[in-house]
Amino acid sequence: MSLFGTVFSLLIGPTAPLPAPSFLLDALERVEVRHSDRGRSGFQMVFRAGRDQTDILDYRELATPLLRPFSRVIMVVTFNALPRVLFDGVITNQQLQPSEQPGGTRLTVTGEDVSVMMDLEEKSAEHPAQPEVVIALKLIATYAQYGLIPTVIPPPSIDIPLPIERTPVQQGTDLAYLNEMAARYAYTFYVEPGPVPLVNKAYWGPPIRVGVPQRALTSGMGSDSNLNNISFQYDGMQSQFVSGTVQDRNLNVAIPVRTFASTRIPLVTQPAWLTQSHTRTKAVRYSGLNTAQAYAQAQAETDRAQDTVIRASGQLDALRYESILQPRGLVGVRGVGYSYDGFYYVQQVTHTLERGSYQQQFSLEREGVGSISPVVIP
Repeated sequence: MSLFGTVFSLLIGPTAPLPAPSFLLDALERVEVRHSDRGRSGFQMVFRAGRDQTDILDYRELATPLLRPFSRVIMVVTFNALPRVLFDGVITNQQLQPSEQPGGTRLTVTGEDVSVMMDLEEKSAEHPAQPEVVIALKLIATYAQYGLIPTVIPPPSIDIPLPIERTPVQQGTDLAYLNEMAARYAYTFYVEPGPVPLVNKAYWGPPIRVGVPQRALTSGMGSDSNLNNISFQYDGMQSQFVSGTVQDRNLNVAIPVRTFASTRIPLVTQPAWLTQSHTRTKAVRYSGLNTAQAYAQAQAETDRAQDTVIRASGQLDALRYESILQPRGLVGVRGVGYSYDGFYYVQQVTHTLERGSYQQQFSLEREGVGSISPVVIP
């Protein structure tokens, strides 16, 4: 499907995905893909369903096994002859909306990224003498058939559990346990498609706030503008510290625990935790931890809260932007003034593709105001 210089390709199949047959591409009306660093990413495809003289028993789109649950789907978008994998996942839901009007029947298939396959079986398993990094690598490795390449970042505090003291126990699915371990350090776990079809990056680590930023989101600059709209929200109540005491399980003494700043790489000149006259303080309510674990958990809560002081949301025209805005990385914003210009972490992007139209809705976040750079990548 061509979108005025943009080419959309679809691979689909119950086992090995192959290029979609022409009758499916001709019937494809709308595609929506959502990527987020929190929770699984998902997609939805809407097809026109119809019958002719040869389709006596059922709609042709329903008769094919390609659109049934757990069929794998890979979407590729090509800008200026450069292909980018937009999504890799499996169908989980199918809906039919029959209509009395000719051509009005619609078949909608919905799915999630391949990490949904990690959420099918609940387990009760022990991981003796293994810290979170080792457990994460081990769990991801069991899904190599989905092309998962692990990227696991060690947390600032690694606590190797001694079997005579404790044994990590998993109660739930592999995906739930990976998310549970990540939450202890304000980390995230997600599966990102690409760089080529049938390959995915499984990332377990902190939000990525380093690297080369993506092309700038531009507002109010005439022909250089690529935004349909953008808005910003400063939540002064979001910033918080953690303070209190913890009974160290090893020393059996009360240890004070307090946080004073975010440990994230700064994106602004005026972070809320440094410039606000008042900041909320949350009481420590931990138990059964040693001092290192308590400090790591307190700092994780502080970092997580500071990350979302500033939120931005909007919509851009992908045909003017001429690229895919990737979540879980940095992007520059320009044209809205010093306070809100600069770099942001891209938390979520929703792609909506129709014939002749490609829109991307986005959510951005950072810890305060004031651009740290006089320029961003145009």
